[in-house]
Amino acid sequence: MTLKIIKDPVHGYIEVEDYARALMDTPALQRLRYIRQLGFSYLVYPGSNHTRFEHSLGTMYLADVACRRFQLAEDEHRLVVASALLHDIGHGPFSHASEPLMEKYLDRTHDDIGAILEETVGGLLAEQGIDPGELCAVVAGKHRLSAIIHGDFDVDRMDYLLRDAYYTGAPYGTVDAQRLIRHLIRTPEGTVLDENGVNAAESLLIARTLMRPSVYYHHVSRIGETMFQLAALAHLENAGRDVAEQFLRLDDAGCMHVLAGSGSAVSREIMSRLYERRLYKRAITVGSEQVSTVVYQDGIPLEKSREYARRIAELAGIRPQDVLVDIPAVPREMSLAVRVRNRHSETSFEEISPRIRTLNATRREQWRLGVYTLPALREQVADAACEVLHIRKPTRQDTLF
Repeated sequence: MTLKIIKDPVHGYIEVEDYARALMDTPALQRLRYIRQLGFSYLVYPGSNHTRFEHSLGTMYLADVACRRFQLAEDEHRLVVASALLHDIGHGPFSHASEPLMEKYLDRTHDDIGAILEETVGGLLAEQGIDPGELCAVVAGKHRLSAIIHGDFDVDRMDYLLRDAYYTGAPYGTVDAQRLIRHLIRTPEGTVLDENGVNAAESLLIARTLMRPSVYYHHVSRIGETMFQLAALAHLENAGRDVAEQFLRLDDAGCMHVLAGSGSAVSREIMSRLYERRLYKRAITVGSEQVSTVVYQDGIPLEKSREYARRIAELAGIRPQDVLVDIPAVPREMSLAVRVRNRHSETSFEEISPRIRTLNATRREQWRLGVYTLPALREQVADAACEVLHIRKPTRQDTLF
C-alpha cells in the first residue's frame, strides 16, 4: 500500500490510501473542484472560493480519524471513508443554491446519489470491496454507521464549519474537532460523549448558531441565491426532466455560461447582474415578531415564492422578475440524542449543557423573511410585500436600505 500526502490548509497533511486516491481521480470527484462550497457567499466574502472537493477531502480525513477512534473493522473503515469522500457528488452547481431546483425538477436532494454513483464510480467501488448500495445508505443517513457522517456531532459538519470560517475570515467557526472525536464513544445503543468532551461539543453547537446569520444566511448570499434560482427557472421553463438533469450536472462555470447565453431574456439579464455584482437590494427584511411563522416552518417551494413575487409585482405595478421573495425554513430545535457519560452514570446532553435552550432561542430569533428588488423600486415593493405577505408594518430600523 502506498500513501499520497495532500497538504490541506485546515487539517494539515492528509494521508490518502490507494482506494481513496482511485476514487478521488474519477470525474465525479474532480467535478467538485469547480463547485463552490458556499455558493454565492463569495459576493460577500471574497476569500470564500473554496470548493466541495476540498471539503470532501477534509470530511474524509476526519472520518478516518473517527474510524480509528472507534476501532472499526477494515471493511467498515473503508466504507465510511469512501462515503465521506463521495458524500457531496450529488450537489448541483453553486451547491445548496441549486437544491430547490433539484427538488422541483428531479424530485431528489444532493444526498440521493444512487444514480450518479452507478454511472460513475459504482464499478470502481466494487473492485475495492465496497458495496455501492451500502455507501448510498450511509450518505442518505440510513445505515448504522451513518452517524459518523450525518449525526449530532458528525465529521461533515466539523469540517465545513472549520473550513468556511477559515476561508471567509468569520471568527465564529471554531471547533476542536480532534478533541471532540477523541471523546466520542460508540456503543451498541448509539454514540456517547465522554464528559471531558462537553466543551468541544458546545463549541460546535455555538459555531453552528453564530455562522448562520454571518455566513450561511447573510442577506447578500441569499440575494445571490434567489437571483440565480430565478435565472434558472426562466431558463428551464417548459424544459423536460432530461434537460433539467443535464443542467444540474454542470459545474459553476458551465452553469453561468449556459444561463448567460440562455434563450430567456430574464435569465440573461439576471446573470449579467450577478456577474457584474449589480445585485437586487432588500426592500424589506422581517423576523418572527412581524410575520406569522406558522405557515413557514418548512420554508416555501420555488413555485410558491414566485407566486408571491408575481402578486407583489402586480400590486406594485412592476415586472414579476423585479421581485424576489425569500422565505427559508424556520430553524429546527437542536435536540441531541447523544448522551454524556462520566465515571458513574449517563445523562442527556441537555441536562449537562443548559446552553442548548439559549442557542435554540437564538436560532429562532435569527430567522428572517426577505423581499428583494431593484434599488429604485424598494419603497413600492416594501409596501406591496407588507400587504401580500401580511407583514406588520416595520419600524424605521426594520426597513433596510
